[in-house]
Amino acid sequence: MRQWLTRAWHEGHPALWMLLPLMLLFAVVTALRRAAYRTGIFKRNEFPVPIVVIGNITVGGTGKTPLTLALIERLRTEGFTPGVVSRGYGGRADYPLLLNDDVTARESGDEPMTLFRRTAVPLVVDPVRARAVAHLLAHSECDVVLCDDGLQHYALARDIEIAVVDGARGLGNGHLLPMGPLRESSTRLQQVQHVVVNGDGAVWPQSVRMQLQTQRWENLRGELHPLPLPGSRIHAFAGIGNPARFFAQLEAQGFDVIAHPFPDHHDYASSELDFKDGLPVVMTEKDAVKCISLASENWWYVPVKAVLPEIFYETLLQQLRAVRLKKAR
Repeated sequence: MRQWLTRAWHEGHPALWMLLPLMLLFAVVTALRRAAYRTGIFKRNEFPVPIVVIGNITVGGTGKTPLTLALIERLRTEGFTPGVVSRGYGGRADYPLLLNDDVTARESGDEPMTLFRRTAVPLVVDPVRARAVAHLLAHSECDVVLCDDGLQHYALARDIEIAVVDGARGLGNGHLLPMGPLRESSTRLQQVQHVVVNGDGAVWPQSVRMQLQTQRWENLRGELHPLPLPGSRIHAFAGIGNPARFFAQLEAQGFDVIAHPFPDHHDYASSELDFKDGLPVVMTEKDAVKCISLASENWWYVPVKAVLPEIFYETLLQQLRAVRLKKAR
């Protein structure tokens, strides 16, 4: 059902009109909820450091994790000490969970573990974002908090919002759930401080373009094994929001890809990845954090690096410094 809906949202299907009453109900409920926070009926949790929310208004992955990685790196070079809070989709733990080297991806979720292993950033997982921020500030010296996802989590007061849009998929058919992929109306993009479009395709006023550059493949077992050469036949699997993007990147590099898409945040079993032919197996970095214990010597993951225009960083840094100064008064 989920796969059918995703395809229908982006390719169209007349049966979607049967979902119109549910969409209208969803629209009313979300509007009332947001109005309750805006008017103070529901409490927002404020904090003494700048809070930056990186999210989206569509269901599915848009590239928030690579953007968060890039922000962590840039903020550190500018003298900030960032920390991260995350929902931890797919994780199973007692919350709040402060990540350390003993925490597994099954406990934390794949995206938080990807961020932690790449950067060792102070990171707390908790579906209740405000509780996560309070725990993070109590157990680290961070002076800016990045909220990985949570654009619709209005209980957490935020100073800067960054909405990420998939350039290839855009906003689908433009309808709210369940008739379309939107969690909020497209007008929400006019209310955030930054709109980042991942890849080529869709364009929004005042948006910036983010390109994901693939890096050198890494062996899951850390072994010095010869890299597969372009032209090789490979198995590729991905449990991300848009697996087709990953497979297309590998094909563009010249590989003959046998594609195995899985649902986002999928919890893999060894039987699902036993392809029985000895070909190289390639996955995303987000998948790799869950598959290390399953890996054979010819298993690889592909790190990516988010590249954004300098004006985006300069504007964001100016905003952060202004927020920090205001909160220090």
